[in-house]
Amino acid sequence: MQLKKIIVSLLIIFVGFAANAQCSMCRAVLESQDSGSAAAGINDGIMYLMVFPYLLIGIVGVVIYRMNRKGVAEKEN
Repeated sequence: MQLKKIIVSLLIIFVGFAANAQCSMCRAVLESQDSGSAAAGINDGIMYLMVFPYLLIGIVGVVIYRMNRKGVAEKEN
């Protein structure tokens, strides 16, 4: 169990670094342009893309929670 926590923690750290590097590249491109609407569009797109991974993780968490709760209820009966 401890090994799983370490592996998940390392994955979260390394995935975060890759995303941070991409954001700085987007910012450099947007700063070189004079259009403010392009920056607003990119920011909206980033927010849109960020929603789905968290939504999927939440759905999986709810499914696992319900399955676990159902298993505990069956064991009590």
